[in-house]
Amino acid sequence: MPSTTFPHHEPVNVGELALSAQQIIDLLADRISDRRRARIDAVVDERVYSIVPVLDGLYDRGNVSAVMRTAEGLGVGELHVIESLEDFKAANRVTQGAEKWLDVRKWPAPAECLADLKSRGFQVVATSLDAAKPLDEVDFNRPTALVFGNERDGVCPEVLAAADARVILPMGGFAQSFNISVAAALMLYHALREGAGPDLDADQRRLLRALYYMRSVEHHEAIIARSLG
Repeated sequence: MPSTTFPHHEPVNVGELALSAQQIIDLLADRISDRRRARIDAVVDERVYSIVPVLDGLYDRGNVSAVMRTAEGLGVGELHVIESLEDFKAANRVTQGAEKWLDVRKWPAPAECLADLKSRGFQVVATSLDAAKPLDEVDFNRPTALVFGNERDGVCPEVLAAADARVILPMGGFAQSFNISVAAALMLYHALREGAGPDLDADQRRLLRALYYMRSVEHHEAIIARSLG
């Protein structure tokens, strides 16, 4: 059964052309080494789009980038950023190129992000220190958006009010909470272990493979246009 949360569809727009995933793969395959193609195949087979991290107004660019790197490394395909007053730009030394392989969606305000997630069937689970239940009580077999708040104030009131659940990581020491990047790593690891795992069907994997081929080949748009005459 195809994932209901996968955000991509065919045909794929490449410049002025509308192409199928298979056309893109056929046109770009000889531009990518056998080793790289095998790596793309392995990553695509493990991708998860039913668990999505959401970063709500984080101030520290390094923290955002660290969460991106962790999410991509764990197999997550999509990440949302509700922007703070300053525009977010990934810190490349921290992300190690993870942003190239993630679908990063940016939102100017919480309401727009929440509306998109809920329209796609996600339950919204916000991290909170107040009136929250333990993480292991959440059903991660449902599509889930895990919201992490900023370093000073946490998740904003608008997101907390709209959340389907509030969760907290159990703490065994005197510290009240973990650093945001550590908390995200622990929660995402737990969610992926408890959830459905890789969730793309054959058509969706082929489409994602085509998108990764384009991200792997410089000037792919010109190459494809030239190949098609």
